[in-house]
Amino acid sequence: MEKFVVSARKYRPSTFNSVVGQSHITITLKNAIKSNHLAQAFLFCGPRGVGKTTSARILAKTINCFNVDANTEPCNVCESCVSFNEGRSLNILELDAASNNSVDDIRNLVDQVRFVPQIGKYKVFIIDEVHMLSNQAFNAFLKTLEEPPPHAIFILATTEKHKIIPTILSRCQIFDFNRIKVEDMAIHLAEIAQKENITYENDGLHVIAQKADGALRDALSMFDQIVTFAGNHISYKSVIENLNILDYDYYFKLTDYLLVGDVSSSLLLYNEILINGFEGNFFVNGLAQHLRNLLVSRDAVTLVLLETSPGIKEKYKNQAGRCEMTFLIKGLEICTKTEGSYKMSVNQRLLVELALMQLCTLQGLKLDSEKKKPDAILNEVTTTAVSENSTTPKSTEYNTSDPSTNPAVASASAPPVVEETESEEISKAEQTVEQKTEIKKVLSPKNFSIGKPSIAAMISQSKTADKEEIVNIANLKNSTFTEEQLQNSWEAYANQVNEKGKTSLWHTLTVTKPLIGDANQILFKVFNAVQESDVQAVLTDLSTQLRNHLQNDHIQIVLEVSKDETERKPYTNREKYTRLVQLNPILETFRSKLDLEI
Repeated sequence: MEKFVVSARKYRPSTFNSVVGQSHITITLKNAIKSNHLAQAFLFCGPRGVGKTTSARILAKTINCFNVDANTEPCNVCESCVSFNEGRSLNILELDAASNNSVDDIRNLVDQVRFVPQIGKYKVFIIDEVHMLSNQAFNAFLKTLEEPPPHAIFILATTEKHKIIPTILSRCQIFDFNRIKVEDMAIHLAEIAQKENITYENDGLHVIAQKADGALRDALSMFDQIVTFAGNHISYKSVIENLNILDYDYYFKLTDYLLVGDVSSSLLLYNEILINGFEGNFFVNGLAQHLRNLLVSRDAVTLVLLETSPGIKEKYKNQAGRCEMTFLIKGLEICTKTEGSYKMSVNQRLLVELALMQLCTLQGLKLDSEKKKPDAILNEVTTTAVSENSTTPKSTEYNTSDPSTNPAVASASAPPVVEETESEEISKAEQTVEQKTEIKKVLSPKNFSIGKPSIAAMISQSKTADKEEIVNIANLKNSTFTEEQLQNSWEAYANQVNEKGKTSLWHTLTVTKPLIGDANQILFKVFNAVQESDVQAVLTDLSTQLRNHLQNDHIQIVLEVSKDETERKPYTNREKYTRLVQLNPILETFRSKLDLEI
């Protein structure tokens, strides 16, 4: 039985032209060989699986070849090339710095540098994972690396250039290897499949290339795995099944649901994905990538940034035409925030489902706004409080408990107005539209306080003639209350907090008493930023309870951080003792005479 050789070794490049995706490196090395401008030391750095060690071996093989061809490639026929291909060349020595990183290992290497090559011109030393050498080993290597014998060439390879000391970097020619492009990798996999008589689908090979993340060795390992799984035919379905990848169709289908605001179908599709064994953060990351692909597919100029097969690229282009730019950008923001909060979330499934609901709402709100008229939206915001009859008299003050004094109610029962001329009707209609527009601006969400809207904020932003109408629209309670009633309501909320086990917050709420300020403001004093933050966290709930208990929707809570150290309550033993000494200075004399510790 013939021994199986993995594709990464079987199809390892043996010439510069066969190196995938590193033309800027291979062209430079070929020109250096052709012009005889070889450096004494090279540093090949870059991600894993991009051809660093392979290029080092090809360089070592080429410079010792007796019959280099016109394209500066080794002949693979001469004695030097044959001995290299068979693994018995004495001119090339490889050292794994991960396991040989001591000073003694470098000394042994330096001893071998003195011997001239038996065959060929150069003796090449390839040191892989050179960043693993210790600082002492690096220092022992410096002199030899700077002034080696004429026949010695060093090629260092590493994935972490930042870990190499500057004195080594300054003695080397540095070559940065790039991640291999998806398209180049897919073409290379197709060539190997043809050599192995394996049929394939282009979409499947592109998925392998994307999963490899720029590392050709990883792609070849996955290629072998899928061939073992699916036989001599690599299909798109077999690839996504074996590599545990979410199908493109899931995201295309989900985006269609999001575009029409179908929350139910979106949640059911996410449930199906969870049943298939995929994690929520994996799904969110894939959705963000899908929205990004749709974003770059909107413009033919940026379509080149989409690294997929032509068939999938066409799908992206078609769906991107139905997506608004704002939808894609807001969707990416939601996915990014969800992915960042996923690990810290207690209910991770609910977090993702909430993100899907928000994505559906983005497009749903847009569709709703296109269907509704501006007057209809205004009527929803004001809850039909604006009277359609502009001639109805308004009263300056009214009792909220008496419907007859409410201008909105009174206008509904007012007698019909006599016929007017067409010009008067048009002018009054324009005035009504202007009034509604002004009220809509005043009632916008940014002008609302915590809980219910603040009438003071609304009136301050309105015209004098509109104040009565704003009071009518807001329909807020404005009962007076005393200090005692305020403190009772405040204490009731603090007791609720204490019953929930939040002792620290209870202490903050009870350390001082709230006071009534100007214009229905409630002033509450805290003594540090921590206490201020604690109260801010429950400010909405606290404001709502106070407004309900005191029957006053104008209430606004104002926090003040005290800067007076004398008002600050002592917490530590030292602070308590200092406060006692301020009250009775003789206490310090007592402590010092008895030599007591605090």
